[in-house]
Amino acid sequence: MLTDDQIRQFIDEGFVKLENAFSPELAKQCRDILWADTGCDPDDPSTWKESVVWLWDYDQEPFVTAANTPTLHAAFDQLVGKDRWEPRYSLGTFPIRFPAKDDTGDTGWHVDASFPGPDADPNDFSGWRINVYSRDRALLMLFLFSDVGPLDAPTRIRVGSHREVARILAPAGEAGLESFDLSATEGCEEVLATGRAGTVFLCHPFLVHAAQVNRGTRPRFLAQPPLYLYEPFQLDGKDEGAYVPVEEAIRRALGKPEV
Repeated sequence: MLTDDQIRQFIDEGFVKLENAFSPELAKQCRDILWADTGCDPDDPSTWKESVVWLWDYDQEPFVTAANTPTLHAAFDQLVGKDRWEPRYSLGTFPIRFPAKDDTGDTGWHVDASFPGPDADPNDFSGWRINVYSRDRALLMLFLFSDVGPLDAPTRIRVGSHREVARILAPAGEAGLESFDLSATEGCEEVLATGRAGTVFLCHPFLVHAAQVNRGTRPRFLAQPPLYLYEPFQLDGKDEGAYVPVEEAIRRALGKPEV
């Protein structure tokens, strides 16, 4: 269970770090599968030809087990609300970042979109949107399947940036925005999503984040799936104490009274 301090951190800073969310042994089982699909030899760096290898949706048993531990389910209930989120039966894409010297061209600051616009191709995420109610997306999640230190391409996080994003999105209402200026978040403190294999960062869906080049000596194995919603978030009309932390963070950013 998340402590009161962890829930306050999630509301104020936009993320919480769960160590040992799944076991190191399970992480290794998943890494073994991923290594085989990279076409690279883990013991021969001369085979590591690409800076980034993208591997697509993984639904084998070790991945499903890692995504559905009691620790994670309890945290989902606390942050999103019981019976309001969909269990993960796969872990989405894996950007495997190998040691590199040059920018890989995919390291810009961004917020993950969550639904297609009215004229967008559902398979083309460049036309997807995000709205102030975070339609269809409950959380951004960062699953660490390898040990990730400061040099190992840890995801960069702008602390508290979810509040600025909420204020940007609010005037657009249900329709949301396809793209928007993130310069208002440039003054936010930057932290790195580091940790041991088995760590999961649970992030507010509005959190601004970015990839970076791997300056270390070993590849970094990470999944970054969303947690999906069964029941939409609400920002008004609930009874006292009924708002979950994702909603409460948005409400506070918009200056709504605490209830």
